[in-house]
Amino acid sequence: MGETPGSFRSVSETPLRIGLLLGSAAATLLPEPPPNIVVVRRHHPVYLGPDAAFVPAHRVDHEENLRHLIDAGCNHILSVNSAGSLRAEIPVGSVVAPDDFYAPAVNPSIHDDIAGHSVPGFHTGWRATVIDVWNRLETKPIQDGGVYAQTRGPRFETPAEVKVLAMVAHIVGMTVASECILARELGLPYAAVCMVDNLGNGLAPSGADLTLDDYEAGKATNQLLLSSAIPRLVNALVS
Repeated sequence: MGETPGSFRSVSETPLRIGLLLGSAAATLLPEPPPNIVVVRRHHPVYLGPDAAFVPAHRVDHEENLRHLIDAGCNHILSVNSAGSLRAEIPVGSVVAPDDFYAPAVNPSIHDDIAGHSVPGFHTGWRATVIDVWNRLETKPIQDGGVYAQTRGPRFETPAEVKVLAMVAHIVGMTVASECILARELGLPYAAVCMVDNLGNGLAPSGADLTLDDYEAGKATNQLLLSSAIPRLVNALVS
């Protein structure tokens, strides 16, 4: 989807200062971020104080997270997310950079007037840059494109819900669409890297239901990739 002319800063803007939004599966990455990288751990943002409680997906204040990054001088947003696969051909361990989302019930806005009649979407140029840099650095390719379905959370989806979502989407999570909508309203180029930590409920080859142990096992395995790939990616993007 294209961008409204004049709505976004250039991807080549100097200096590039990235706001890095990390999900629960990536929360321990970059404890000491390099210059020009500002980290917000969306489920436990440090700006709320060291004793702040874990914030579940349905209560994350996405606007506050983004405004914190704007106040820190960030001009591009990179979101790193845990996702579930809605299709058997996208196995656990896949990395996806979605280019669209399905979230008809997700409608956050910074506006209380007609300005909220906006056209949402990922930033095409910034997204292409992230994909290009990832694929130049990593042996595991990132899937270029796919539809991200957002559900409210914090629970996982039922097998019936997975079947319905799979009719239009490839992966499912609880945060990306909200962030993407608000980032565009705030004039911030936004791209997402989604790590597939589990198969959707009911998609296991055995036919067994999804368990939290399944999710935790996939997340732990994928941490090995993220712990090396994300620091390399963000360092290359700002170098």
